[in-house]
Amino acid sequence: MSELDHLVYAVLDLGEGVAAMEELLGVPASPGGQHLGLGTHNRLFGLADGAYLEVVAPDPDQPAPSRPRWFGLDALQEPRMASWCIRAGDLREAIETTRRAGLDLGQPTSGSRKRPDGSTLAWTFTDPWSDRAGGVVPFCIDWGGGAHPSDSLTAECACLEVRLEHPTPTDVQDALRALGLDTPVSKGHAPRVIARIQTPDGIVELS
Repeated sequence: MSELDHLVYAVLDLGEGVAAMEELLGVPASPGGQHLGLGTHNRLFGLADGAYLEVVAPDPDQPAPSRPRWFGLDALQEPRMASWCIRAGDLREAIETTRRAGLDLGQPTSGSRKRPDGSTLAWTFTDPWSDRAGGVVPFCIDWGGGAHPSDSLTAECACLEVRLEHPTPTDVQDALRALGLDTPVSKGHAPRVIARIQTPDGIVELS
């Protein structure tokens, strides 16, 4: 799973969602921050190999954004694995290769957020609002050699596997191969991301 940058777990309320995740994983969350102008905020859990789990929710302290919140948060009915993200050194190449495979990742865009210590995290990523086969195809991120969220996280858990379900698994597999991924995809009635996580107390699955 060396390609993995982070997993995205969407919840309705950040405090409640983080408390449930802490109980499930058996480890405490680390501070995250606000995505200003996007109407969301997050908390983080460190994973092995420089990856992390992001728990993200609508932020009641921000006004409603000008566009729908990412990861389908506005239509969310229950907590779920909403998406995942891989590191990519050349975002435009990733976009072109997946487009040739029949899937559009959207155009690169920039993002940032303030850390609790006042420092800023900044990144460039493929459009996280793009459909990406219902979120099962990952979006791609480039931190530009700057700070990474995992730099300040304790990795008490590890992502052992990501597997996917989709009504048309062959199409998804083609897009994944274009990104250099051999992630398993099986047929399912709806798009679904499943992550197997090693915790200090055993293995759990997030979906």
